[in-house]
Amino acid sequence: MIEDGDKVMVCLSGGADSYTLLDILLNLQQNAPVHFTLEAVNLDQKQPGFPAHILPEYLTGIGVPFHVLEQDTYSVVKEIVPEGKTMCGLCSRLRRGSLYTFARRNGFTKVALGHHRDDIIETLFLNMFYGGKLKAMPPKLLSDDGTNVVIRPLAYCREDDIKTYAAAKSFPIIPCNLCGSQDNLQRQAIKGMLREWDRKYPGRIETIFSSLQNVVPSHLADTEGFDFKSLRISSTE
Repeated sequence: MIEDGDKVMVCLSGGADSYTLLDILLNLQQNAPVHFTLEAVNLDQKQPGFPAHILPEYLTGIGVPFHVLEQDTYSVVKEIVPEGKTMCGLCSRLRRGSLYTFARRNGFTKVALGHHRDDIIETLFLNMFYGGKLKAMPPKLLSDDGTNVVIRPLAYCREDDIKTYAAAKSFPIIPCNLCGSQDNLQRQAIKGMLREWDRKYPGRIETIFSSLQNVVPSHLADTEGFDFKSLRISSTE
């Protein structure tokens, strides 16, 4: 994911995942056989009551260079999304656009996000159940416009392990008050389903994640992903 000479933008939201991501990359920076630099970037979305001082104080204290981008996506999301509807989709698109643009303009070669294994599995089922696509989030991705390489160093880590690590490190966690308080999130429903499966059928979550690494296009039905039309019986002569 990280190569010699990379300038890595670490997206820091204030959640357990992003703090853990930064901490692990800082440790990797000291021990990796390649040289790379890190800068943390936080997008201040102007949520009411957001404790804007926490991240700058934390990053200054550990000596990590950082940038705080200010964009009032909160007002945009609240204005556009009807009452009672989930906000995550629009919020995510606006946030991603701001971060990608900043990375491109400032010469970052990699954009590091804090998505973990459970996020990836949840996204798989969200796309299946609500989008009709067999699609998740890869550990490494070239953005649609081809201008940013996104990496997810926590892609193989369990959410519970990350929470345990964050608690042990006493990171100053900042909750998301924009969408985290919504009870009708589709992702919350998927989380509940997966928790129930994990309780009833230990090992199922691991098997699901393994399946994402063992895709057989010839045994699905996507004509763009596999050339079914050209299939012919092999000659025995």
